[in-house]
Amino acid sequence: MSSLERKLRGGVPGPGGGSPPPIDAAAAAAGLLDVAYATLDSPLGRLLVAVTPRGLVRLAYLDAGEDEDAVLVDLAARVSPRVLASAPPVDAARRELDEYFERRRTEFEIPIDWRLTHGFGRRVLRATERIPYGGVSSYKLIASEAGSPRGFRAAGNALGANPIPIVVPCHRVLLTGGKLGGYGGGLERKRVLLALERQLSERP
Repeated sequence: MSSLERKLRGGVPGPGGGSPPPIDAAAAAAGLLDVAYATLDSPLGRLLVAVTPRGLVRLAYLDAGEDEDAVLVDLAARVSPRVLASAPPVDAARRELDEYFERRRTEFEIPIDWRLTHGFGRRVLRATERIPYGGVSSYKLIASEAGSPRGFRAAGNALGANPIPIVVPCHRVLLTGGKLGGYGGGLERKRVLLALERQLSERP
């Protein structure tokens, strides 16, 4: 059993408590908070979760090579420079992720802000979002659903650049024949996510 699987069996640690700094509340009250983010502990390592008034815009695996400062700079450039650490706006996403890892949630309900995706890449991710819990698809099928049956390599690139893994379940996309293919968070995380979903979906 891997260390990730042991963590999953043990449940998910919650984020630290405490009240947000006054600047967070003041910025939100003044309508000056366009992107709120928090870092959370999970069985898959530390996550950065960012939301906008539209919904979840970014989820990053900080323990899989994504740099927190780089993620924030990218959000400031592509969404809004008004980015601030603020836990309360992220609470709904955190709660749904906790429930997912604890095997109490099979479908995410938090709205998604798709603005970091465009064109064919967005169509690929929207098709991926529709793969049911416990199910899988292939790069070829996802490319076809996105409107380009021969674009499976481009579909793979779009999935590799998925800004919202787990919630937009790119881990459910496999190579034809059932091999794992790639995963931006690393293949161990992909294996663990698939095992987590399979165990629950196979319960009587």
